[in-house]
Amino acid sequence: MRLLRFSELVLIVYFVYAIVVSQVLPVKASVPRTVFVVNVTVLAGILLLAYADGLRRRRPLSIMRDWFPLPLVLLAYRQMGWFAPAHHTYELERGWVVWDRVFLYDLKVRAAVEVLGPVFPSVLEIAYSLVYVIPHFSLAVLYVYRRRARASAFLSVFVLAVLGAYALFPYFPSEPPRTVFPDQDLPSYTTVFRQFNLWLLGGWGIHTSVFPSAHVSGAFSAAFAMRRLLPEKPWVGRTLLVLAILIALATVYGRYHYLVDALAGIALALVAFLFREPAPQSPSPAR
Repeated sequence: MRLLRFSELVLIVYFVYAIVVSQVLPVKASVPRTVFVVNVTVLAGILLLAYADGLRRRRPLSIMRDWFPLPLVLLAYRQMGWFAPAHHTYELERGWVVWDRVFLYDLKVRAAVEVLGPVFPSVLEIAYSLVYVIPHFSLAVLYVYRRRARASAFLSVFVLAVLGAYALFPYFPSEPPRTVFPDQDLPSYTTVFRQFNLWLLGGWGIHTSVFPSAHVSGAFSAAFAMRRLLPEKPWVGRTLLVLAILIALATVYGRYHYLVDALAGIALALVAFLFREPAPQSPSPAR
């Protein structure tokens, strides 16, 4: 039996990659050493958990392997913030915003969003905030429907899509449109849901890049994966797909991302889905 799951291999490759990148980028002197220590510890944890599960074959260890990648994805995001450049030229952003304005004004997307006042903008902001629970919800649904054997296949898509976005951040240094163009193209309504998202990003956001959108890649990868892995419960995949579309729209309308960020995120999700780990042909007993 293979020792490592596909998602664990992706995590290992990513954290090794981060060590290498930290040695190349012009970062603070303490960053390469910190990244090395943290990532070697993470790699040891992944390998130790996989080895212990393969040796003991105990249910708690297997369950830990299902959930362990999620905090590591969060760590990967925060760590990528350590690679932020000292200064941004905003060259990319000035080119990207042109397409945003075509999308928002020429295609009248902004007007359509605001046709009912703050109603739909609130829906978009709520959807945007729900992105953080999507992987937890997806795994929980697999557990509830006794399809935990498919958790590894789900994680293979989600982890590859999100970490794929993070891996590209250093090559597209950029800041979100709401900060680069603070008085332009902003939503007409500042709802309590928007205030929450701005507060959250203010405390947890990073300043390395916004391209591609990991919000979008994560949301669409989960939707694609669950539609394939849980066909007997189509409401799950359909719900996640609608939520992913709302999240993608929210990133652009709310000026959290540029349109190209969202499109690149969708493309990453498709690539991750194509290279996913094969799901079990039939449900196997949960252990």
